[in-house]
Amino acid sequence: MQKQDFPYILVINPGSTSTKLGYFYGTKAKESISVNHLKDPEWPKLTPEERFRRRLTAAREFIRGKKIDMIMARGGLLKPLPSGIYIINEAMLRDLKNAPRRHASNLAAPIAKIIADELGVPAYVADPVTTDELNDIARYSGHPAFPRISIFHALNHKATARKFAASQGKKYEDLHLIVVHMGGGISVGAHKKGKVTDVNQALDGDGPFSPERSGSLPAGDLVRAAFSGQYARDELLKMITGEGGLKAYTGTADVKSLLQRGNPDDLKAVDAMLYQTAQQTAAMAVALDGKIDAILLTGGLARSDYVINRLKQHLHFLGAPIHVFPGENEMEALAYNGMLVWEGKQKPIPYS
Repeated sequence: MQKQDFPYILVINPGSTSTKLGYFYGTKAKESISVNHLKDPEWPKLTPEERFRRRLTAAREFIRGKKIDMIMARGGLLKPLPSGIYIINEAMLRDLKNAPRRHASNLAAPIAKIIADELGVPAYVADPVTTDELNDIARYSGHPAFPRISIFHALNHKATARKFAASQGKKYEDLHLIVVHMGGGISVGAHKKGKVTDVNQALDGDGPFSPERSGSLPAGDLVRAAFSGQYARDELLKMITGEGGLKAYTGTADVKSLLQRGNPDDLKAVDAMLYQTAQQTAAMAVALDGKIDAILLTGGLARSDYVINRLKQHLHFLGAPIHVFPGENEMEALAYNGMLVWEGKQKPIPYS
């Protein structure tokens, strides 16, 4: 039987309050939905297990009547891994279940594995958020008890970098790029000849503050707050991720609404976020030995002319061309990685 030209791919990408599902023929999107779980009045009262079942049900309903050849899921908080495409297996599910940090991306592989077993098709993750290609020197933080670790928007970073390289008729592995992903979190990575040799820990670690994350905070003040008796552990963690950044300064993480309101204090907070983002971007020039082929701006905030123009003003002195790839592009990136497997261009790796 002759192999069809392109696979039918189910893409699964859970968020904190939504589940994005995509149906692709190769890299062409045939259908996609984003299930907003907050529309379910019972959602706030559900246990994590009940919420998982609701997400699984949504995925099963989405694929009803559809031909599926493979499933691509967003990679969660796994152990540090080189960039690649990984087979979802029991070892991966076990590590996700016991992950030290909770994140919605941890749910994608378990959902994919259940459906894949039901359909008898393979399931993979690609470039999980724990993709780790850091140089050894970039792991130093200032104290051996707190090594810098790699948690960032690896999927979109890698897909954007490869897309840019292809548009220039060049290989990703031959370029020096700085990729700036700007969404709910902001990650800035130095891509040196196909490896992300330095990047800020964008979940709850360091770097610029973002719409809902605090980024780097004064360490001494944070320790004193932790032992002041004013805050519980979970309250402090929410201040760092979820209730920090613009949300803490302005009451909302919606940059578009802040720009539309035009309140001077709100705009100053947005400008401070972009100032810190530019600082982090300029710092990555050191990781690339000052040789920058291009700066790539991506993520949801890259749709904003205000954001892009501000960053260009801050970064023009670097002398590197700036290219904009708006949107998070995670669904398309997962489908693209599925095609690499289908065409035999990349061999999936068993997770262990």
